[in-house]
Amino acid sequence: QVHLVESGGGLAQAGESLTLSCAASERTFNDYAVGWFRQAPGKEREFVSAITWSGDYRDYAASVKGRFTISRDSAKNIVYLRMKSLEPADAAVYYCAADHAIVRLTENDRFIELWGQGTLVTVST
Repeated sequence: QVHLVESGGGLAQAGESLTLSCAASERTFNDYAVGWFRQAPGKEREFVSAITWSGDYRDYAASVKGRFTISRDSAKNIVYLRMKSLEPADAAVYYCAADHAIVRLTENDRFIELWGQGTLVTVST
């Protein structure tokens, strides 16, 4: 069983940057597509970004395109989400998720295989 652990959340001012990490100790993590989701208080969980197991395809929500960058380091079993130009609307709990099929990350998150516990991002004005 692959366990996902997010880190890197915290408090940032609007316009600043944060980088989130999703790590797994198991090498099989590299076989998974990995995505980031977020959920703000009182709102539904929403897709943010995803990357294939090979890293050759990346997808972004329209609200973060151009500001967020997803990447992965297979040697370290880590997927990163670099967030630039943060806005108050970006404040949420960010979750890492993994699945063998990237379509389950990008199209319908009901059947995603693995989830992390989340890391909180707060953005102040």
